[in-house]
Amino acid sequence: MGSLLSRLGLECGRKAVKEEERHLRANDRELNLSYKYSDNAIKTSKYNIFTFLPLNLFEQFQRLANAYFLFLLCLQSIPEVSSLPWYTTVVPLVLVLSMTMAKDGSDDMVSSTSTNYISLSLSLSLLLLCLSLLLQADLLLLSSSEPLNLVYIETAELDGETNLKVKQALTVTGKLEDSVEKLANFNGEVRCEPPNNRLDKFTGTLTLKGETYSLDNERILLRGCTLRNTQWCFGLVIFGGPDTKLMQNCGRTTFKRTSIDRLMNVLVLSIFGFLMIMCLILAIGNGIWEYQEGSKFAAFLPKGVNAPFSAFLTFWSYVIILNTVVPISLYVSVEIIRLGNSFYINWDRKMYYPKNDTPAEARTTTLNEELGQIKYIFSDKTGTLTQNVMTFNKCSINGKAYGEKTEKVDFSWNNLADPKFCFHDNSLVEVVREGNPEVQAFFRLLSLCHTVMPEEKKEGELYYQAQSPDEGALVTAARNFGFVFRSRTPESITVVEMGELVTYELLAVLDFNNVRKRMSVIVRSPEGKLTLYCKGADTIIFERLNPSCSNLTEVTTLHLNEFAGEGLRTLALAYKDIDPEYMEDWKLRHHVANTAMDEREEKLDALYEEIEKGLLLLGSTAVEDKLQDGVPQTIEQLSKADIKIWVLTGDKQETAENIGYSCNMLREEMNEVFIVSANTSEEAFALEKDMEIELLRTACMCQTVICCRVTPLQKAQVVELVKKYKQAVTLAIGDGANDVSMIKAAHIGVGISGQEGMQAVLSSDYSFAQFRYLQRLLLVHGRWSYLRMCKFLRYFFYKNFTFTFVHFWYGFFCGFSAQTVFDEWFITLFNLVYTALPVLSLSLFDQDVNDWWSFQYPQLYTPGQLNQYFSKRAFVYTVLHSGYSSLVLFFIPWAAMYDTVRDDGKEIVDYQSFALLAQTCLLIAVIPLSTPHPSTSSPFIIHVFLSECLVVLWCVCSVGDIICHYVGKCLYLNACCHAVLYVTGTARNSLNQPNVWLTMLLTSVLCVLPVVAYRFLRILLWPTINDKKIHKLLLFPHSRRTSTRRSGYAFSHAQGYGDLVTSGKFLRRTPKSRPALFSQTDSPLAQTQPQFYRTISEREEPPLSP
Repeated sequence: MGSLLSRLGLECGRKAVKEEERHLRANDRELNLSYKYSDNAIKTSKYNIFTFLPLNLFEQFQRLANAYFLFLLCLQSIPEVSSLPWYTTVVPLVLVLSMTMAKDGSDDMVSSTSTNYISLSLSLSLLLLCLSLLLQADLLLLSSSEPLNLVYIETAELDGETNLKVKQALTVTGKLEDSVEKLANFNGEVRCEPPNNRLDKFTGTLTLKGETYSLDNERILLRGCTLRNTQWCFGLVIFGGPDTKLMQNCGRTTFKRTSIDRLMNVLVLSIFGFLMIMCLILAIGNGIWEYQEGSKFAAFLPKGVNAPFSAFLTFWSYVIILNTVVPISLYVSVEIIRLGNSFYINWDRKMYYPKNDTPAEARTTTLNEELGQIKYIFSDKTGTLTQNVMTFNKCSINGKAYGEKTEKVDFSWNNLADPKFCFHDNSLVEVVREGNPEVQAFFRLLSLCHTVMPEEKKEGELYYQAQSPDEGALVTAARNFGFVFRSRTPESITVVEMGELVTYELLAVLDFNNVRKRMSVIVRSPEGKLTLYCKGADTIIFERLNPSCSNLTEVTTLHLNEFAGEGLRTLALAYKDIDPEYMEDWKLRHHVANTAMDEREEKLDALYEEIEKGLLLLGSTAVEDKLQDGVPQTIEQLSKADIKIWVLTGDKQETAENIGYSCNMLREEMNEVFIVSANTSEEAFALEKDMEIELLRTACMCQTVICCRVTPLQKAQVVELVKKYKQAVTLAIGDGANDVSMIKAAHIGVGISGQEGMQAVLSSDYSFAQFRYLQRLLLVHGRWSYLRMCKFLRYFFYKNFTFTFVHFWYGFFCGFSAQTVFDEWFITLFNLVYTALPVLSLSLFDQDVNDWWSFQYPQLYTPGQLNQYFSKRAFVYTVLHSGYSSLVLFFIPWAAMYDTVRDDGKEIVDYQSFALLAQTCLLIAVIPLSTPHPSTSSPFIIHVFLSECLVVLWCVCSVGDIICHYVGKCLYLNACCHAVLYVTGTARNSLNQPNVWLTMLLTSVLCVLPVVAYRFLRILLWPTINDKKIHKLLLFPHSRRTSTRRSGYAFSHAQGYGDLVTSGKFLRRTPKSRPALFSQTDSPLAQTQPQFYRTISEREEPPLSP
């Protein structure tokens, strides 16, 4: 019991105390046990073999519909109330509970079997890890088999990334090596942060022999990582079991619900209220009937007539009989449809990217239909619209620009050059080899100021592992121009400078983050000179320059604008010589801040800000990130579907504008392109509450919105702003960790598995490899899913209300006695067999148009945005339609059977014959109406299922007596079987009468004819865009044609935007002055006329047909 309480963080007689700091000492079992930290035991499963059944049933009966049917079952156990046998409620309830139970059980089994752990206690503080071992606790790395105490790990279990990452132990602990004696005598004391879910952050200190060393995330190996390319390593256990960062991230995520889900919940509650009203009306009718007519039968009743009590019992009886109006199987059917549509996305070969072997993946099954209702798309730029494959194209050094398009540079003079690297300006190589000090300082900075890890598999074959493609491109550029980064240790960086091996002492690394937007290193050269090298965003660097650099800053700014105008990603480079005495004092203060347990980041930022001042400008770099294939065409298609696309990027304004033109988001015929920049403090806080509405109003008046220089938090704020005030369905798409907050904030998040890892994919609802697949996800899968779900819901409510209303009308003809129209087995199987399979089949396979027509006419997508196919109004029309159908299905058979005789003169006016006729008419009328918008596959499916249903029904009513005879004889339950199937033989006595068949035909015509007439008049007089396109499809079937159209890269055209940007006229030139992006004459973008994306206006439409 005590261990159990300790696992829960409790002690007997005391409340749990929140851990504020973790303190442990290596090889000190007594001290570590005194803190009662969690051991490594983890339980991720919800159930076990004994608790599965009771816990799962308890959870399921917390749902309103299931609890309601359990209440009905209790009512049916009261003989005075129930007029239906128990199996009419038990069979559907058990089926629903069993299906849900199977799903929950399988999910829990997957969860439990995927969790394998090694039980250990923090008292066993030192662990030996071997190659390919999956780490089972969070460890402080002490030593390893690799040089410089490096460790290579794979973090696929944490962030989905399969590329190896490098961790490095402190030099002081690396001396322990694999010596058992040294490890046994190791008594380092660790103080660190309490357990938390920050995978990218760790704050702590290690005290050893009186010295304190700073611990950060680079020294920690997390649970879930796999050891690679390392024979062994030793680590000190910091967190175990539920305290590990992996398990701290296993909390519940926000469950996203679609607008249809929310509407269904409202409708189900409304149905409950409507059911109570119907039961009350019938109960009042029973009371009146008993008062007026019941006295005539008082002599036959042992206790006489009590009208109020009879009305009370009748109320509950009708609650049982009319229970079919409450959709118990609705949610199960919805989940089946969503699961099937999710498989279609996973199986779509047209969304498979063979280059990376990456298929599309639906990571959730609850949002498919909302893909057909998207109004706003928020997209990242780098890696989402672009390839995120960086190439060093241009640079500006000491006021001179390099990188003009000339012949390719020959790097054969450099034995360590990367053969894949290309540059097109020989003059830069010449000045480097001549020994120009500014140019050499420029590339020296690129070779020193980074966090790249080198790997040399063979002599001279260098491979760089960089955290970002930009950093890898810059280090590779320095390598080819003679400044080759070779190796690093925690205290040094080794570079080959123009053939000479030089080792710099690394004094400090001032790392990059989203707030600083810059990175610096402080190094000491072999001559003893101290230098700070810094690279970062130009606006950040320029604020920290020495005033003597004003002239050079102006020239470099012009070059930066030119580079950004060509769509290149830019960085500014600067340096500063440091006085040794000041450095000694700063280093002491840096050590104090770096080992602080409280506000460490704030203290370090203040020190960084202090030393990164008075910099001298070296120049700037320009890296090209090419556009992905198919991006312009995708944006064109989505815009035609009236989907608003906003780009949220952290790049410069000029870069974002040029990408906007390349993607066709901005077009030269847009004469009113304007820029809202933060020139004042008020504008800089446009996302604050007092300014956000004005910002949204301004943005929504624009056809295209591009937000520049935004942080990850601001991306999420923009999404939340639109969700809050526009009441529209939003989608966010990105590829990196900086897009995670935006992806989680949107109604639907889409992750692209690109060059920046898998963080965005793991946080998303859908994922694929290329942006161009988004149009297929929305225009095809999203639209189909929305249409199928709307068809299913309208038909589901239609058939249930029609079925229930027939019982309601019958109550007025049976003295409100709670007698049923249909037999018990028909009531039991109506939703489970007769009407379930047809609508489920259509909801999984139906297509109003194929994918080709969906792309040909993107305007077909707009009805989903307007929620035209299912809404509260559509639900009301469905109920009214059900009321009309129920009147026809009850009164026509009743009138046809009233006082009717057979051909031989015998009466057929018996209850069983009337029930069979009503049941048959119901199936014939309801199943064809399961397709409110019929497609080419609908008639075949309808005929198949209608035939099967009628065969089953008539067989039960014809040969049921034979079945009862043999089954009852074998099981000695003959009387019981005949009591259950008391309608046997009815079909043989009724279906041989012509008037019965004529009645079926008449009811079918009267039910279907008004609907067909309404649809005909609607298409003829008030056609929607879907009606027009489907009509065109039927009249003019298309023949596929081959196309030579291919997607080009963003900046690979012979005549692009360079001249327009440098002339300053690219916002004012006429469309005729710019060559077309595409050669096809059938594309509006290839013509000189302005193109306007707008919603196709239709004439005012009448109410939707029920």
